Amino acid sequence: MTKQTIAIVGLGALGILYGQHLSAALGKERVRIIVNEERKRRYEKEGVTLNGEYCDFNYILETEKGNPADLVIVCTKSLTLDSGMESMKNQVGEHTTILSLINGISSEQILGERFGHEKVIPTVAIGMDATREGQNVRSKVKGWLQIGVDVPEKEQRLMRVKELFDEAQFPYTIEEDIILKIWQKFIMNVGVNQVVMVNETTYKGIQTGGDYHEQAWAAMAEVVLIAQAEGIPLKEEHIQSAFDIIDTVDPEGMPSMRQDGLAKRLTEVELFAGTILAKSKEHGIPTPVNELLYTKVKEMEQLF
Repeated sequence: MTKQTIAIVGLGALGILYGQHLSAALGKERVRIIVNEERKRRYEKEGVTLNGEYCDFNYILETEKGNPADLVIVCTKSLTLDSGMESMKNQVGEHTTILSLINGISSEQILGERFGHEKVIPTVAIGMDATREGQNVRSKVKGWLQIGVDVPEKEQRLMRVKELFDEAQFPYTIEEDIILKIWQKFIMNVGVNQVVMVNETTYKGIQTGGDYHEQAWAAMAEVVLIAQAEGIPLKEEHIQSAFDIIDTVDPEGMPSMRQDGLAKRLTEVELFAGTILAKSKEHGIPTPVNELLYTKVKEMEQLF
């Protein structure tokens, strides 16, 4: 059987973290890091490191045409998904499967509209504490991917991904209700990312006993109400499950939104509170905590 190949688009914290694992496990010739010419020159000149160790990546230009990858892992931010899809288009063929590690609840739909819904396996990246500092990523906890199918027709593709991840000893779980898992991750995005951002803290601030724990809980509780109105069986117990995970990560680490804020980059607030505010109007459900967080993040972005 032909050995499967992987393409990764988006070399942020997750792209580096998982790119290094897969390259080391499978050999870098089977793992393509898709980049433009400017990034290829910069990465090869300056180097990319994980916990201070050099990552020997196989950089492939986005314009290069050849055999499509068996699996494409999308690690871009939501704000750069459009350009990411352009970068990855030469890696996608009829039998290519796509996993999106992007936060929020909409990237699978967007990727499906561009490349075909049958190719997209819903995925959640969870439990990691990767923090990017320049060209280095610092991480103590790798986390894992939750994968599953939203329609039975994708089962064969899911099994191919399973085979590849097993070969690479890559951490994953197969979930029976992956859509619920996506919403469970979404409550973490909304509570953790935004509260850490507006209070200019680290994970320590929202972990159990932290100064901003209650605010994070309240933001998540609003997501539960919205999810239930959407027919998603999210419950308050899922908030506690989220904090059980958060309490395991490096207290001095920080989520991607806080990293964006420190780097003076626009954040994914529209993906988080923005989505909640839109759905709160649709369902007539007040969401004052997310409204406050949205306003505060927007004020902070004005100073970038």
